[in-house]
Amino acid sequence: MNRHLTKGFQIPAGSFGMFLMVALTIWVLLYDRVMLPLASKIKGRPVRLKPIVRMGLGIFVSCMSMVVSGIIEHIRRRRAISEGLLNNSQGLVEMSAMWLIIPNSLNGIAEALNAIGATEFYYSDLPKSMSSIASALYGLGMAVANLLASVVLSAVDKYTKGEGKESWISSNINKGHYEYYYWLLALMTGFNLLYFLVCCWQYGPSVDVDITMRMMEPSDDEIDLPQKKKSTPDLNSC
Repeated sequence: MNRHLTKGFQIPAGSFGMFLMVALTIWVLLYDRVMLPLASKIKGRPVRLKPIVRMGLGIFVSCMSMVVSGIIEHIRRRRAISEGLLNNSQGLVEMSAMWLIIPNSLNGIAEALNAIGATEFYYSDLPKSMSSIASALYGLGMAVANLLASVVLSAVDKYTKGEGKESWISSNINKGHYEYYYWLLALMTGFNLLYFLVCCWQYGPSVDVDITMRMMEPSDDEIDLPQKKKSTPDLNSC
């Protein structure tokens, strides 16, 4: 794909992930400084999306990102074949790589919604004494997700290739079907969203607590500690 912004400058292929972080930062700023104050002003009362709602929205946006990635890859592959690049995976397809900014930006928004929402959910629903566990749960989830991603990738490569047939994730992207892989991930994310909704229904209403205020509260251990009485000198003994 054409990665040129100008005739003399092109974005390195590995730098497109930068747009994920840019979108994440912009979304956090807009949500916290623009959207919430504006919604609160319109409603006449403080408005705030619960962490569990943001987590669900993050999963949905992630699903949409995979759908869009599949559509872009389908168009790219079709153009590559029409331009005679089926056996040339290094050939330049006459299609702007700037289209990839869309799914990367969606991934950034999904990360902002889900990651921050999950962290706030753990802090608000777990006891203050378990705050260290709350901060580690998201990292644990990411570790398990990376492990499962490797399993899914290996399974797709194994079961989609056969005699005279290229794998979906072939090293030659023009012979493979990466769009099918993206759509498979979108389908799995959709099932994950349904499972998340069922878990939310079973869990019941969550506690909506401001993290800043929660972190300032004393822990259960601090509350139970006896207060030492300040000793006063006995003047009669002097």
